[in-house]
Amino acid sequence: MSTLVLELRQGDLMVVNGAPIRFRNRTRIELAAKARFLFGKQIMPPDAATTPARRIYFALQTAYIGADEERGPGLAAARALIRDFMDATTSPTVREMLDRALEAAEGDDCYSALRIARRVMRHEEEVLGIPPLPAPRRDPLPNPAPG
Repeated sequence: MSTLVLELRQGDLMVVNGAPIRFRNRTRIELAAKARFLFGKQIMPPDAATTPARRIYFALQTAYIGADEERGPGLAAARALIRDFMDATTSPTVREMLDRALEAAEGDDCYSALRIARRVMRHEEEVLGIPPLPAPRRDPLPNPAPG
């Protein structure tokens, strides 16, 4: 069995199988089983999905790490958003990347689909002259009520 060891800092956020986890102190964790996870800059908050490519990324993210009931609708949204983007773009390279992203997502490899979607986001930022997404806040989850 292969494992993945991650080192996370205090305040880092990680989503594992749909559950957000905030680290209160520096820690090293080992994932010893297959899990759907993203952490740090890989996680896009809903309010950051402000462009067509970012909406595709967010839909793929939902298909990957959303709760079970969110994953199917997330993939359906990604399909529609990818189709719309492909209809609007004149770039054969972007069309090819989006084809590969959708193929990966439909093959249950949403992590690879997200990697490709990040490349499409960078292309979109360059073409439209928009700034890249800022780094997420260190502590994106609200603090629980005391008590």
